[in-house]
Amino acid sequence: MAENLVLSKELEESLVSYAKKAMEKSYSPYSKFQVGAALLTADGNIYMGANIENSSYGATNCAERTAVFKAVSEGHRNFYAIAIVGGLNGNITGICTPCGICRQVLKEFADENMIVLLGNQQGYKKFTLGELLPMSFTL
Repeated sequence: MAENLVLSKELEESLVSYAKKAMEKSYSPYSKFQVGAALLTADGNIYMGANIENSSYGATNCAERTAVFKAVSEGHRNFYAIAIVGGLNGNITGICTPCGICRQVLKEFADENMIVLLGNQQGYKKFTLGELLPMSFTL
């Protein structure tokens, strides 16, 4: 897992850049709130995901889970970092934190040291999954 993981500044910035590219692929005709995510697997692969809305809101899928499900469907089970950006009409508006469901899905495949980069207009803020999901549920 991501025990004591340190990413280079260059890799962190690259992940945020990938998340911005993913944000452009968002399907969000109802909320107009576009989100993009870039997930780094333990073996160095990057999977991008965008939010995909549905007129039945419960069927909507977040960008983070889109990236996770893409990676898992390709056989990856250990994740080191994720970058997330979001905002109205494609404009990044402050930091966009993952929802509770996405945090729990990330916890299924990463430990509390997973790096979570939340992009904003000035760059990004860095957290660990443990900071965003304290006292998480695991079996």
